[in-house]
Parts: sequence; C-alpha cells; structure tokens
Amino acid sequence: MIKNKNTAVISDPEQNVNTAFPNNPQQDLTSAPLRFRKRTLHETKIRTSSTLTENMLSNKLRFDARIICRNGRDACREFIGFFFAHDKSVTIYEYRHFGKNRTNALPFIQKGIYVHKCGQRKGKPYGINDFYPGADLSFLTAEHQSLSESLRQNPILTMRITAIDVETFNSLRAICEGDKWDLGVHWNDDGNILLAVQDVMKEKLKKRGVRTLTGLGKYFRQLDNGGSGYLGKTEFKKALEMYHLDVSEKIFETFWLILDENNKGKVDYGTFVRALIGEMNEYRKSFVRKAFMKLDPNKTGIVSMVDIRKFYCAKKHPQVLAGSSSEEEIKSAFLETLENACSNPREVSYIEFEDYYEGLSIGIMSDEDFINILRNSWGI
Repeated sequence: MIKNKNTAVISDPEQNVNTAFPNNPQQDLTSAPLRFRKRTLHETKIRTSSTLTENMLSNKLRFDARIICRNGRDACREFIGFFFAHDKSVTIYEYRHFGKNRTNALPFIQKGIYVHKCGQRKGKPYGINDFYPGADLSFLTAEHQSLSESLRQNPILTMRITAIDVETFNSLRAICEGDKWDLGVHWNDDGNILLAVQDVMKEKLKKRGVRTLTGLGKYFRQLDNGGSGYLGKTEFKKALEMYHLDVSEKIFETFWLILDENNKGKVDYGTFVRALIGEMNEYRKSFVRKAFMKLDPNKTGIVSMVDIRKFYCAKKHPQVLAGSSSEEEIKSAFLETLENACSNPREVSYIEFEDYYEGLSIGIMSDEDFINILRNSWGI
C-alpha cells in the first residue's frame, strides 16, 4: 500500500471490487482500456486513520480523459482522474506499462484546487457540474513542471473528459451545495450562437465533409510556419471563402469575439474549426483513436502509408457488398483522399487521420453505423 504526500491511498488490484459502470455506451468506459477498470485509484478496503482522508476517498467522481492537441503521441495518451467533492480538488493520473505484467499509475496533474483558464467560466474553480463527457478542463502548463516539452509549448493544457461514473455524479451533485444542473452540455448565449453556426455549416458539409475538413486542416498547418497553432482573423476569413464556408460579416465578428476572449487577434485553429463545425462525440472519437493506436502501437503519432494500405480492409464496404465497386477501387479511393490530406504523402499523422473521420462523421447520423465503418475497415 502506497500513500502519497496528500495521504490518498493507491490500492492494489486485489482490493478493488467496484468496477461497475453504467451500460450506456456513450457515457461508459468504452473509450478506456480494460486495465483502467481492473486497477483504479483511491479505492481501498483499508480504513485510514484520517477522517479527512476517508471523506476524500469516498466522495469522489472518477472520470476518463484525453489531451486535446495536434501531437499524436500526446493525443493518444489515456488518463484517469478524480474530482473530490470534499474540497473540490482535482487530480489526474496516467497509467503506463512497464513490461508485460507491470502497470504503474503516474501523477500527471497533482492534486489541487484549480480554476478554469479559459472560456465563460474563466477564473472560477471547478465544481461537480464541470465534469461530463465532452467537457474541457484547462490548466496552465507553467504550473506543472513534469509535462513534456511538446505540451509546454502551449501555455494552456486542455484535457477533454471522455467518460464519467454517472451514478456517482448524481449522488455527488446532491452533496455539493448549489449544484442543480442536469448532466450534459450547458449552453449559454455564446453556446447558442456557436450551435446555430454549426447547424448551418453541417448542412453545407453533408456531401463534402471529408474533402473540406481534411483540406482545411492541411491548409491551416501550411500557414502555421512557426508551429504555434494560432492564426489571425485574415487567414481564417480567407480559408472560409476558399472552402465555401463563408458567413456574413456580422456573424463572423460575433463568432470571433467569442473565440478571441483575450483579444489577442489570433485563435488556435483547432479550436476555431471545432467551434465552427462542431465535432464528433467522444464515443465515436474513442474508436477513431483505437483504430489509430492499432496502426501505431508505439504511440509515435505517425503511421506510414505502407501500413495504412496493409491494414485497411474494404471487404465489407457497402459499395463492395452491393457489387458496384471492387475492394481495390474503394481502397485506392480511400488512399488517394488520405494522401491528398497529408503534408507528407508517405505518412499519416494522428490529426490528419482524425480530420478524415471528423469529416466522414458529419454525414453519418447513427453512432452504430459510424463505429461499424471503423470496425470493418481496421478490424477493431
């Protein structure tokens, strides 16, 4: 049994009996590896001497998370975190494999009370209602010295919650004073504006989502010579015109004011595209990441086009099953589209792979249909 300096207990696997999560596939731990369910943190049968520690251990919300970034190596990492209702503190761990049978939980975000670093709740501490699938947690990278150099290049680290323990959320919400919200995304006026813009864009993209999303991503990366991830208003306006996504000047200015909250005259282009078009839900995205990690088991963030060709399977593609196209025709069309989307036609980065499926997702209403496409294509 190991205690950290906050006296929270990290237990052995044999002590964990609470592995049950809701069966709802869009809010369960489908996106998390099985090892997360077999070996959790802050679960113990051992009675501690500190009443405070007991409260911290019992009144906590477990969540799974990922990093939002363009670096595939970091984007494919998987985390498990806890929100403690007792003091409204947050801690996040990453599980790492060492050999075949050894798995360690390594601290990623040290336990502490944190506040939103961006968005409408900037400066306000995290509360129970900030934890739901699809919510973002933001931290200052300067406050966490253990972060990799690639993550420290950006002043803000953004982590996306991919799943929570819904049953625990509902019970903790009754404990936390003043928490009367329903589980889900809580849109304010700015959120309603973004949703309205997204509805318009999705209608425009129904039949050309893949081509437009991959093209936009490639165009923005080419403009971003310094690799900062940020572009100015002029670049965004030009891109929207090029890809026939332009909106009225009034709507664009309103949209820009929402995103450029610090009035710096530039916005992260990943944030811009997500706000403009929206993005696939975390359930779908978990399968996109699963497919990429199968192709990239060493988590380098890059897959060679040779491996893409080797593993992609078109045998169960609807057009092949209908007899209107051959497997090789479908495969060639897929590879050609992907190569055109990549900065280097000989390899595919995680963000380029995600852009492809982000575009494909727009035209597919059913989660089941979307997941089946990934399963049939990559054997996951």
